[in-house]
Parts: sequence; C-alpha cells; structure tokens
Amino acid sequence: MKAEQHKDAGNLLFKAGDFPGAIKEFNEGLKRDPVNKFLYSNRSFAYIKLMEPTSAMKDADKALELDPLFVKAWARKGTCHQLHKEFHKAMDAFAKGMEIEPENPECKAGHAKTIMMINTSSGAGSDNDQERMAHAMADPEIQNIMRDPSVMQVLRDMQENPASG
Repeated sequence: MKAEQHKDAGNLLFKAGDFPGAIKEFNEGLKRDPVNKFLYSNRSFAYIKLMEPTSAMKDADKALELDPLFVKAWARKGTCHQLHKEFHKAMDAFAKGMEIEPENPECKAGHAKTIMMINTSSGAGSDNDQERMAHAMADPEIQNIMRDPSVMQVLRDMQENPASG
C-alpha cells in the first residue's frame, strides 16, 4: 500500500533528523489514507521536534478522533500542552494515556517531566509568572472562568482585603 511506503519513508527521515522531510512523506501518506492514525501521530511528533506545538496538537487530536484509545496520540497531546505551558492539560493527557496503558513509558516520562516543569516554574522569577499569566489569560476556558460573576467577586474581595483570603 502506498500510504505505508510513505509512512516508512517518513520514519526513516525522522530517525535521520530530517523532520521537514518526514512531514512531507507523512503528508503524502495521508493523501492516500486520510484515516491513518499512525501517520497523524508520526507527523505530530515531527512537528513537536520542529517546536510547532499548534500543528502537532491538530494531528494528535485527529489521531484521537480516529481512535480515542491510541496511547501514543495521548502522549503527543500531553507534550504539546507542555510546550504551550498548559501543565494541567498536559497532566490530563498523560493520565488518560496511562488509564489505557498504565506502564506506557512515553506517558509516564511525560507525566514526570510535567511535574518537574511545574516545580521548576513555580520557583522561577516573576517574568515566568507574568508569561504564564498572559498565556493562561489567552486560554478560552480560563477566559470563561474569569467572566463568571462569582469568580470576579472572589477576586475583587481578595484584592480589596488580601488578609481574608
């Protein structure tokens, strides 16, 4: 099958460190087999290597849409969240992968790395806090939470009377 040949060629290029070349091969494979979860997962990993987590996330999500029990795709999704500094979402993705396959090395390592990143970033200076705050505020889920009147009231109360919180 032509799609498998492109997947294999992409994997060889990936192993050689030619991530753009690997992506081209995976693209060709997907033209021939647009429901191949392995091609989406592999392309996701190549995008991760190129530090393009947004593109990588789309592919991880597509692989999970095709097969919600595909553990490698959960690992890719977790890594994308790490790169976006969305640590809570990374933890969720790795945990979902480990629910399916408790001893999966990628998910276990990703989970441990996320914990380490949380601990490292929480001890960092205020620049990192500002960056994390700005990133969090760009998240639609957080924006919705912040618009909630009860949350707004709690934040106002904490600002006006910090000792009571």
